[in-house]
Amino acid sequence: MNTMRRSIVLLILTIVGFGGCAHESSSMSDPHPVTAADLQAVLRDEWSRHLFWIRNVVLDNAKNDRRSRDFAEKAVAANARDIAKTFTPFYGEAASDRLRTLLTEHYGAIEAYSEATVAGNKRQQDAARAQFASNTEEIAAFFSGINPHLSKETVRSLFATHVDHHVAQINKFQDRDYAGEEETWPAMEHHVYVIADTLAAAMVKQFPTKFM
Repeated sequence: MNTMRRSIVLLILTIVGFGGCAHESSSMSDPHPVTAADLQAVLRDEWSRHLFWIRNVVLDNAKNDRRSRDFAEKAVAANARDIAKTFTPFYGEAASDRLRTLLTEHYGAIEAYSEATVAGNKRQQDAARAQFASNTEEIAAFFSGINPHLSKETVRSLFATHVDHHVAQINKFQDRDYAGEEETWPAMEHHVYVIADTLAAAMVKQFPTKFM
């Protein structure tokens, strides 16, 4: 989805949103409803950028390119904000802020694992994996708590696989196994599309009158 189209869709989502109340009944008279495909496209775009910028961070770590890594980290933070903002019209600012925090912590665990891998520190790698597990549980609780169509088990499984992909990518970059990373990348991208599509479908089920 191009930047202009994405901006228009996010604006319309804000217009037709609940003004911070996820349980308020909606009306078919809401102006400019978007389609389920629009929401799916926005979420796919956001999660694809999540992968892209984190890939840059871990590659920069492996190459010890701090300047490039600093730029990529800023993009990761901006992307976490953008993903969270997509949910604001439906669940309110507090939920959006909570999701942004969870995504920031998710990235924090990735960063910690990447740095530990570069340093060859097994103890810190294990600590980062523990961070991953805790954060995955919190993300699962968050989404299952705001949407009855998202079970905790489903979300946990989706994000556990997502974490495994990040770990595999970091290890391959560290080993300079670029051919292996090239094979891992399509699986990572396909899986974040599954995450995006699952979240989008659950939101459409929860708020059917907000979509064409």
